[in-house]
Amino acid sequence: MKYFFETYGCQMNKAESAAIEQIFMDRGWTDAECAEDADFIIINTCSVRATAESRIEGRLGWYTTLRKERQKSGKGDFTLTVMGCMAERLKDDLKKQFKVVDYVVGTFQRYHFQELIEAAEKKQMVEYMDEEPVYSFSPLSYEKGAFQSYVPIMHGCNNFCTFCIVPYVRGREVSRNPDDILREFDMLSDRKVKEVTLLGQNVNSYMWKYDDGSFLDFPGLMQLIADHLRETSSSVGWVRFMSSHPKDISERLIDVIAKESVLCHHIHLPVQHGSTRILKAMNRRYSREDYLAKVKMIRSKLPDVSLTTDIMLGFPGETEEDFEEAVSLLREVRYEAAFMYYYNPREGTKACTMPDQIPMEVKKERLAKVIDIQLAINRAEMSKRVGSVVKVLVEGVSKDNEQELLGRTEQDEHVVFAADKKLIGSFTEIKLLELTGNTFKGTLR
Repeated sequence: MKYFFETYGCQMNKAESAAIEQIFMDRGWTDAECAEDADFIIINTCSVRATAESRIEGRLGWYTTLRKERQKSGKGDFTLTVMGCMAERLKDDLKKQFKVVDYVVGTFQRYHFQELIEAAEKKQMVEYMDEEPVYSFSPLSYEKGAFQSYVPIMHGCNNFCTFCIVPYVRGREVSRNPDDILREFDMLSDRKVKEVTLLGQNVNSYMWKYDDGSFLDFPGLMQLIADHLRETSSSVGWVRFMSSHPKDISERLIDVIAKESVLCHHIHLPVQHGSTRILKAMNRRYSREDYLAKVKMIRSKLPDVSLTTDIMLGFPGETEEDFEEAVSLLREVRYEAAFMYYYNPREGTKACTMPDQIPMEVKKERLAKVIDIQLAINRAEMSKRVGSVVKVLVEGVSKDNEQELLGRTEQDEHVVFAADKKLIGSFTEIKLLELTGNTFKGTLR
């Protein structure tokens, strides 16, 4: 029997899809090349923006047609399951709206997949009762044959930013047992994985309480992982993390990163805005000055660090003065890259009902200005690295030129260069020769 995944949204969704795929493979299922050939289809959904949910609704309409066509042609039916944040938010209303959906599995019900798959093997449907919501971490979130992998270490968020739906669909923060985290690293090393990204909705708020009452925080976990990889001679050579909240970035964490070579000098530090007034309205729990002080501290200890960010324009009540503060922060920090977007109201969040909503044309105009400014900063900052020699993890063949390989630097930058394909999946040193767009061209040292 064959399974097929459609995964939307964040890296945590990708990790959770990979973990469920392990169940299919353990039971002897194979990966279908397309949905038309699958016996079991899973759509892993995102609710961060309304556009993400609209896209899923379009796909469910397509699957409604596919079911009718397969039944008419005698090719047999399939089991369609919707999981993830949209499933958690809409629950049974999703099945009522789209009859093609067989199961809706929220963020706290993933442990049901074993019985759902068993039922599909028997051409049956099952009813299941939900227990008290408890997030369960999978033992392994690994994609077969990959040399890069995600390791979820915590789940949920306690911050309740006024624009964000995540705490409502992912629940409160839960940290994973550090012994299980190290055990997953060992399993990944057995599979020759070279790079791991630690995941959480607010990864640096990780906090594990031991039976004796002591605690392990995120800097402590990072040190524990670095020590473990060294002691076990692990294949894992790089460790990254995301997503982080600026209020939880500590000097102690940066000291650990500076000391341990396995920890990458790249930090995604979402600022969201440059105006203290807007940051307060967003409930971000830091001011512009607090954020800039963190950036100064990080760069003083990690001179070669690459900083990236998220920034939102058009939040309710944003004035021209607030907008200019966002622009001036970008110019002051000078990020290597930024995910830029305009405010998208989400039903159920506080910001959705705030007064002074910004007209769409103003939001789009401000976003366009910021994109132009940040792209110029991107290029200027990355150009400074031309001529340097960097360590690169070779990811595969370049999509634009089959004679070149594509790699990624410790600072999370793309590099293309000519080399033998046998280097794919290994570390090598590359001299950066020029910058084309947001990709370096280089040569083997």
